[in-house]
This record gives sequence, structure tokens and C-alpha cells, in this order.
Amino acid sequence: MGTLVCFHAHPDDESIATAGTMAKASSAGHRVVLVVATRGEHGEPVPGVLADGEQLAVRRTEETWASGQVLGVDRIEFLGYVDSGMAVTRTSEQPWCFARADVDRAAARLALILSEERADVLTTYDDNGGYGHPDHIQVHRVGRRAAERAGVEQVFESTINRTHIARSIAAARDANPGGLPEGLDGPDLDADPDFGKPEEVITHQVDVRPWLERKRSSMLAHRSQMADDHFLLAMPAPMFETGLGHEWYIAEGPPPPPGSLAAELFERREPTG
Repeated sequence: MGTLVCFHAHPDDESIATAGTMAKASSAGHRVVLVVATRGEHGEPVPGVLADGEQLAVRRTEETWASGQVLGVDRIEFLGYVDSGMAVTRTSEQPWCFARADVDRAAARLALILSEERADVLTTYDDNGGYGHPDHIQVHRVGRRAAERAGVEQVFESTINRTHIARSIAAARDANPGGLPEGLDGPDLDADPDFGKPEEVITHQVDVRPWLERKRSSMLAHRSQMADDHFLLAMPAPMFETGLGHEWYIAEGPPPPPGSLAAELFERREPTG
């Protein structure tokens, strides 16, 4: 049995980025640990979802535990930092937010968990945090430093495959000449060149189609952030499978040893560039 530790910035990030990988590891009998840097205090709650006086951070903590139960997570830890909110906002400039935390100190907190768990694999985010969120970029920095401190060699950076998204959107438009339903046409990749990474730099993938129902259930656990009309949940089943049936990673370390947890979970894809 091996141990997979997934490090995320906010509650619900795990459900979108690594839920399938976590469910795959759990289903195979491995130990799965979820570490979340913040409690998502500055997320935008679905209108009307919170009861009078209910704190968003408390709700999102509860939702994370519900998501973890769906995915078979064995341990959940919060590092205790404050959500920074989006870039170039007042909250992201506060000295106490996660994006401005001392990297070495934050890494020491994560490294303690990695050492306690004797982690075989750590997942973080790519160097742009997937789409430029300051907390996600900080997860990349802190995760890399923590892995060094704890001696974890197998580090896989969760990323967004922008080439796959562009290909999928083009195919969907070809199949629907009258136009896609509102909200299902995907991100505007031309307007956001920093969204995701091109396929040629992505080194690994995980086929999570056997665990898609658990991935979707993990998303549904985060009801403060995802209403039924959220574009991911509103996708028809075939589109959901196309868009979310694989999870993508970049790994820069040594190749996983044969028979290791990393070799079992992640499929190598040769860069095309």
C-alpha cells in the first residue's frame, strides 16, 4: 500500500482537479490524504445557500469532509491560511493571506504531514496554478519546497490541458452547428492565454472515466460553490466524460520506479514539442 497526498488551495479544488486520481488510488487500497491551504473564505457562495449567520468558511469545511468521504480520503488537514481571493483584489494584498505567506514556513507545515504519512506521491499545481490564481501559484511554490524538505521525489503538478479543451470545443461546435447551449461553450482561450498548459508540456495523464460518478458526486458535495446550473454540472454526460474523463499532470522528477504508486496511478504521455 502506498500513500498519495493531494495539496490544494481551497475547498472544491480537489473535486475538479484530482478527484478521479484520488478515487482511483483509494479504490486500489492506497491511503489518500487531502491537504487544503485555506478554507475558501473569499469564495462566492451560491445565492441563498447559506443560512442566516452561517459562515462560508465553516460551510466549505463541512463540504470538504463530505467530498473526502465520497472519494475515500483517509485524512483531511487544513494548513490554516486565509483565502487570498482572486489576483489584484484587496484581499490578495493582505499580509495574512496565503498568497503572501512565507514559503518556507508554509512548506514546513506541509512537510510535517508528508513525513508523518511517509508520502509516496504529492500532487500540487503547475507554476501558474492552472489559471493564475495567486493561491494556486502559492500551492506550487509551497508544495515544491515541502517535497524537498520531506524527501518526496514523486511530485505531480496538476494542470489544465488547454489543447484538449480547444479540441473538445471545436468538436462540440461541429456537432452542434446551431450553437452550443449558453454556458457550455467553454473558456475563451484566445482571451486568456495563461489558462492551462499546451499538451506538449504535459507529461502524464490519469484516465478517471471509471470514477467519473464519484468525481461528480465530489463536486456536488460543494453546494455552496456549485449550483445545478454550474457549467461543469450542467454538462451532458458525454460532454462531462470528454472534458473531465482525464486528469492531467506535469512531472519533472525521476521516472516512477516500476511497481510504485506513481507508476500505478499516472500514465506517461510523451511530450510532442
